Amino acid sequence: MPVGPRTRLILQRVLQALPALLGVVVVSFILTRALPGDPAAYFAGPAATAESIAEIRTTLGLDRSWPEQFVVYVVDLLQGDLGQSLSTGQPVLAELLRRLPASLELTLTALLLSCLIALPLGIAAAVHQGSWIDHACRVLVTAGVSLPTFFTGIALVYVFYYLLGWAPSPLGRLDFIYLSPPEVTGFYVLDALLAGDTETAWGALRQLALPAITLALFTLAPLARMARAAMLQALSSDYIRTARAAGLGERQIVYGYAFRNAMLPV
Repeated sequence: MPVGPRTRLILQRVLQALPALLGVVVVSFILTRALPGDPAAYFAGPAATAESIAEIRTTLGLDRSWPEQFVVYVVDLLQGDLGQSLSTGQPVLAELLRRLPASLELTLTALLLSCLIALPLGIAAAVHQGSWIDHACRVLVTAGVSLPTFFTGIALVYVFYYLLGWAPSPLGRLDFIYLSPPEVTGFYVLDALLAGDTETAWGALRQLALPAITLALFTLAPLARMARAAMLQALSSDYIRTARAAGLGERQIVYGYAFRNAMLPV
């Protein structure tokens, strides 16, 4: 059966990713076994006897040789078994799925916010090259790339929560005065709106604001830089010079022709 070029490309990418994936699996296995501490003793608790620790070690398969443990480790990974959490004792996969909606809500909000700011800012910086808008865009891009997210987050909490008191306490997804909305999507803001509880939705949105802004500042920088570079390339192209020579208005040239072509690589 002939294989198309797109299918062949996908297969090549998958085959190229296999060594890296295998390396990650091997390194993670070695780290979990080589680090100090006994997981069996941790699960058993401080008052456990040597017999109970040995029983837990046998249950976890830690009494086997490393090659045997590695085979079991890979088989469990292929079956979706990521082990048990040391802090909660629950399956890791269940813990990840339980926290996934909160992570997705934060990530999507930050991405939407960064797109709403970065794209207009990059386009305005390209259209008004050398102006204060262009310089502000460069400063923001440099700050977004150079400042680590943990520093930006701490600075925002210090200013807007500790100094100004505008933001709620940076703990959890909702303040203690609100009740969690009925779960539909797992997104607190959307679930509260679906339940008709605008007050809880507003509380969840306020709680989400500072973390979303922190992530947005990090993702905003490359988006604004790409938008500015793509717009500058579009504005210097031959068809834009032809449109200007034909007497078309600057607004139509920028937003009708240059903008649409500049957004393709972005």
